[in-house]
Amino acid sequence: MKLRDIAHSRTGDKGDISNISVIAFDEKDYPLIEAYVTPARVREHFSEVVHGEVIRHTIPSIGALNFVMRNALGGGVTRSLALDAHGKCLASALLDLEIPDRIA
Repeated sequence: MKLRDIAHSRTGDKGDISNISVIAFDEKDYPLIEAYVTPARVREHFSEVVHGEVIRHTIPSIGALNFVMRNALGGGVTRSLALDAHGKCLASALLDLEIPDRIA
């Protein structure tokens, strides 16, 4: 299934850093999201865009993960030639990630 089936997301940016939060619609799905939406998978998913470290922060009290992706915005909003210099579409792109429907 797609991550978007069980979660929504928000983005932010600061310089050349993109920040994406993934929030479970239902708290029962948080363990599944935590198990399969790892920094390595996010880095691989964005391999053509993210050229730096991906750090994950877990926020179980609200069923959310927060990913900080460095060197992700082509130098930053004022330097990037990208159509989406703020990286807002990255949230939607992350929700296209395929995940299993249960923990193996």
